[in-house]
Amino acid sequence: MKKTDVPNAIEQTLRQASATREGFLGPDSRSLAAILRADDKAVRQRGLTHARIAKQLLALRQAGWKGLGELVSVPPHFEVRVDAARGKLPCPFGDPGSFAKVNTTVCNLERGTEITFTDLNIHLIAIHGFYEGRGAPFRLDPEQLMDTLEMGRDP
Repeated sequence: MKKTDVPNAIEQTLRQASATREGFLGPDSRSLAAILRADDKAVRQRGLTHARIAKQLLALRQAGWKGLGELVSVPPHFEVRVDAARGKLPCPFGDPGSFAKVNTTVCNLERGTEITFTDLNIHLIAIHGFYEGRGAPFRLDPEQLMDTLEMGRDP
């Protein structure tokens, strides 16, 4: 993907503090195109797709929703907690609709690792292959994410 493939307006929206307190790119100085390329490479090296990762995140969120605010055991060795807040967030790429402010925390009890993601994260990964910039509050590093979820090659 070339820099010109990503409209400047979208990159500016992602960097703006008004989108989220710290923006979707955080202090990451790389261009949006460079971030997307690097994260896509990490996912492909594991033989995965963004859609498959998003599908797994959604399945864990749905399993955790049953306990809303309480830990739910999910085989083989995960604990999931879903917390909801009032309000919705729009997609910063301009897609129609908005996403509930729902945080899902997944603990891999065997590895001692944990990730937290939002409903918006699921959408951004599935549709845009976007995990946010380094240092952004809701950045999901693809390597850490795949390791915690035990997806792809054995980490």
